[in-house]
Amino acid sequence: MSKKWLGLAAAGISAAMVLTACGGGGGNDDGGGSDISVDDSAISSVVDESAEKGGTLKYAHSDQFDSLDPGNTYYAANWDFTRYYARTLVTYPQKPGQKGQEPVPDLATDLGEVSDDGLTWTYTLKKDLKFQDGSDITSEDVKYAIARSNFAPESLNKGPNYFFQLLESGDYEGPYKDDNLDNFEGVTTPDDRTIEFHLKEPFAEFDYLAAMPQTAPVPADADTGTQYQTDVVSSGPYQFKGEWTPGQQLTLVRNEEYDPETDPLTRNRPDEVQVKFKQEENDRDKRLINGDLHVDVAGLGVEASARQDILRNDDLKANADNPQTGFLLYFAINPNVKPFDDKACREAILYGADKTAMQGAWGGSIAGDIATNMLPPSIPGYKDTAPYGTEGQTGSKKKTEAALEECGMPDGFSTNISYRSDRDKEKKAAEALQQSLQQYGIKTDLKGYPAGTYTSEQAGSPEFVKREELGIIAYGWGADWPSGYGFMSQIMHGDSIKDAGNSNLSELDDPEVNKLLDKSATTDDPSSREQMYSDVNALAMESATFLPYLNQKALLYRPESLSNVYFSEAYKMYDYSALGLEQN
Repeated sequence: MSKKWLGLAAAGISAAMVLTACGGGGGNDDGGGSDISVDDSAISSVVDESAEKGGTLKYAHSDQFDSLDPGNTYYAANWDFTRYYARTLVTYPQKPGQKGQEPVPDLATDLGEVSDDGLTWTYTLKKDLKFQDGSDITSEDVKYAIARSNFAPESLNKGPNYFFQLLESGDYEGPYKDDNLDNFEGVTTPDDRTIEFHLKEPFAEFDYLAAMPQTAPVPADADTGTQYQTDVVSSGPYQFKGEWTPGQQLTLVRNEEYDPETDPLTRNRPDEVQVKFKQEENDRDKRLINGDLHVDVAGLGVEASARQDILRNDDLKANADNPQTGFLLYFAINPNVKPFDDKACREAILYGADKTAMQGAWGGSIAGDIATNMLPPSIPGYKDTAPYGTEGQTGSKKKTEAALEECGMPDGFSTNISYRSDRDKEKKAAEALQQSLQQYGIKTDLKGYPAGTYTSEQAGSPEFVKREELGIIAYGWGADWPSGYGFMSQIMHGDSIKDAGNSNLSELDDPEVNKLLDKSATTDDPSSREQMYSDVNALAMESATFLPYLNQKALLYRPESLSNVYFSEAYKMYDYSALGLEQN
């Protein structure tokens, strides 16, 4: 899931201070030596369970959503948030822990029924489902949603392209070029309630795809392409309060046509939901602690100042959680940008990086554990390997200089590092990498871009990356669903490389990686799949196009006014759909 997201940082701490504090080991910026343990109740249980309804639930965002169109977004926070107004064929239950990752039917009556040959998955819609205008939700609305979100990359390119890769759709060019939906044979609709997906090859994990917001129904006559995000037609408990202008405050109000009896979730507790954008992070954290704000919608945790305030105050720690998010923070090294077409030059980056400094930039051990390969420990197939590990993970002078010698640049070279400019931790991590490399003559310029366009127009555009010579690209990634395929395919498979909205920032197109990922998708035996995922991870690291540095944790704060709070293992942040407000 994107995936897609991540950033922030130790505001007010210079790169030099980060390296001084962390370069020699430790890497702890956890609150001045205080006890870093917090309550953590919402990781394993629902905090402040309540049936109360009412109030205005207030969110803030440091930048803005890449898109509120459920079919055209790939940030985990967006997927979490869209459940307010976009119901999908399948969804995730409102449960903490591993049970929260087990798909349940939402618009569909049951999970998918697969044919004996594994090539057809069938779902049946529940009866009496309505859009916000009272019109019926039909199977054709779901089919249209899949068509527009996966087969119109010239217009909608910010989401994943699993359906495009997997469906047997011939030369279908999407609804904006071909308005006859019957020509889209990858999905068929025998009647108003039946949806059939036709695959090129069996895909054992298809129910996870049915849980993606791209399966939220879209009425064709309401589709306005890239502008659809300003006035999405709701199939869920809330709808937009009038047409929305991107960047301005978003307000959701109750959808009177929503029938909670058809919904496996309780996601209609507040009267209104508001999101304010372009909110400065430290001010946001102060309002969060003061109770003037309820949730940071990006779900990335508080900044350095608030982190220290929380860890030094027992009352605040009682309202905080520090979960393993399942997100991996890394830098992609793009071999299409010189001098990284030479593997040895890429290896110079891997051996020269001081990962303890980058961990310190994110906040030390409370921000996560140092990562040494491209699978998080929570993903089946993970093995504790460190193919480019160095002593203390602080970098190796000997190995870096040897790599520079091998790539014919013993005195170093120059390149650019991109990052999301509104995410201070990501900027500080880039600065830490910059400083650790400069001692070897590797000079880097930092290039910051807004999170709202980073994955579509800058880092996610191979043409932009090459033109602007973005050799090293800051990113973070979480699994689209809990498997190696759900984590790796969109950032490692050659077929995932897109002209825009690209998540394979390393532009890795290794035939063996592609073959293993394809084979895993058709393999029933879980242990065999896990071995394939482990092998893909090893090959990806061998390519020297990935610099993983942190298996992320987040310090999340929940104001006392918030009810029904728990950490969702499906979205790796609080489950927004479940939240309510205390009415006392």
